[in-house]
Amino acid sequence: MITSKMAKLHLVQFDKKDIPGLIELSESVGWDYDEHEIGTVMSSGKVFGHKNNEGKIVSSAAIIPYETNLASIGMVIVNKEYRGMGLGKEVTQQCMNSLSSDFSIMLISTENGKPLYEKMGFRIVDHVHKYICDTYSTSNPANRKVIIEQFNESDLNKMIELDEEAYGDKRSTFLKHRINQSKDCVMVKDTIGNIIGFGLSILGPINLIIGPIVAPDAQVASMILEKLAIGHQGKLRIDIPSGNGVFMEAVEKCGFVNVSNPPIMMFNSTKMPQRNGELFGIAAQVFG
Repeated sequence: MITSKMAKLHLVQFDKKDIPGLIELSESVGWDYDEHEIGTVMSSGKVFGHKNNEGKIVSSAAIIPYETNLASIGMVIVNKEYRGMGLGKEVTQQCMNSLSSDFSIMLISTENGKPLYEKMGFRIVDHVHKYICDTYSTSNPANRKVIIEQFNESDLNKMIELDEEAYGDKRSTFLKHRINQSKDCVMVKDTIGNIIGFGLSILGPINLIIGPIVAPDAQVASMILEKLAIGHQGKLRIDIPSGNGVFMEAVEKCGFVNVSNPPIMMFNSTKMPQRNGELFGIAAQVFG
């Protein structure tokens, strides 16, 4: 039966006409990708997967290569009726094969996916902390002498520079698309006008996603969160890298609850990329 099903599958690279099928696949496993999120993924990288003879998408995986030597894999989904056939491994391997051998590859794994990735050579190097909030409560963060303004095109180069130092690789293409997708994008300046941080929010079908947040410290990160979250009616989500305990305490006071701590796994590297400790919220798990 499995052999018969496999013979009827085709491994392909998806394009924008496949977005409705990818949304359907995402919804089938309880994930909330929408056309805007998948559009940003496709504009920043590539999405592969399997179709059956009827053209239905039954698996997916995305690879987003950044500009030095780091890439992120995400959106690894297999339709429940097609599990146990090795599709997840095959489509993940296709993502890896699309890169040159000098790339390190990052992914944030589900618990179910972890054994597969370990067999493929990925190793756990850290964790990220997923926080969900049903109703945001203002925290009245300390009024630091900083200025929070709306993003301006002239801020882009400095944003890319700050993000590179905080994330560990240059992500200019991704950031341009993420800004276009964002509900809100703010920049933080000190009292003499130097840009010292930024934050974005993305309005998804279920959550207002907060991130990335880059800031010099947890206090400024809390001010960015407040600016992006205040007034939103509905659920919010932020994924916080490890090592940000003070910030995690602050978000919990605002009504966020830690619902999971998925592992960050790396291939072709035994450690996280070099970061400066100023990344307080990631963009989304698919982007690393």
